[in-house]
Parts: sequence; structure tokens; C-alpha cells
Amino acid sequence: MNKKGHVLNAVLLGIGLGYLLEPAGDLTTFRTIVEIGVPVTLGAMVPDIDTAFGKHRKTLHNLPLLAGFIAFPALFGNLEYVWIGILTHYVLDVAGSKRGIALFYPVWKKEFGLPIGVAVSSKRADLMMVVVTAGELLLAAAIVYRLPPLLESGRQLFGL
Repeated sequence: MNKKGHVLNAVLLGIGLGYLLEPAGDLTTFRTIVEIGVPVTLGAMVPDIDTAFGKHRKTLHNLPLLAGFIAFPALFGNLEYVWIGILTHYVLDVAGSKRGIALFYPVWKKEFGLPIGVAVSSKRADLMMVVVTAGELLLAAAIVYRLPPLLESGRQLFGL
């Protein structure tokens, strides 16, 4: 996926997640969109910093970097949504492009991708980004609206 696709994906996710978490459509919704959208967009750009150094789609396109940004908020109390941007960047590169990414770099240099991806320069790249974004938002909606009742049912089942 190209940089424009990653940024557009992050902006659309910020808007979608904002409405999923605060569906009223008022000032609180707008605040939530900004609170989520800005760090998600910044996170979506982090992996492509490796175009300036290292090996692109290897040096900063791996699970150790993602794990570091997931742990960062617990350790330092900020950057809590940056990891979502990094994760969605990976999803776009794995599902949306032909090449894939080296998830386990530097331990394993093999690049992983799905056969559904398109070339970065393809006329279908923007369409692929929209399809992947829609899938990410559907998954987020399932997590936001379906997971809590399932967890509560599980707690009740086990008497917790």
C-alpha cells in the first residue's frame, strides 16, 4: 500500500472508531474522533520511516515494533492508540499489497502476504484500501458491541 492509502485508511478508521465509541454525532463524538484519529494516523506512518534507513517492509514492519507500541502506554501513560495505526498499516501491507511484510524480522526475513493483494501502483489500490478499511471497522464493531456481552455471559457461566 502507498503512503496515501495508509493515511486515508487511518483517517477513515479514526472517524469510524469515533462513531463506534460515541455514536451520538455531537461534540463528544468529534472529540473522540480526534483523540483516536490523530494517534492512529501517526501510527500508520511509523512503519514507513524505514524507507529512509534499513530495509523497507522489514526494519519497521515487524511484530517486535508493534509489541513495543502496545506496551508503551502501560509503561509511559501515553500513545495509547498509536499501535492501532501500526497494526492497520501491517494489515494493509499484508492483505492489500502483493509483496507482504517480514513480520518476524530480524529473526526471519520471509515476507508474509495474502494472495488477494494488488500492486502498490495498481489502479485498484485505493479500492483495496477501502475494502480492507471496511473489514477493519466491521471487526472493530464486533469487538465493541459483541465482545462485552459474550464476556459477561462467560463470567456468569463460571460464577465470576
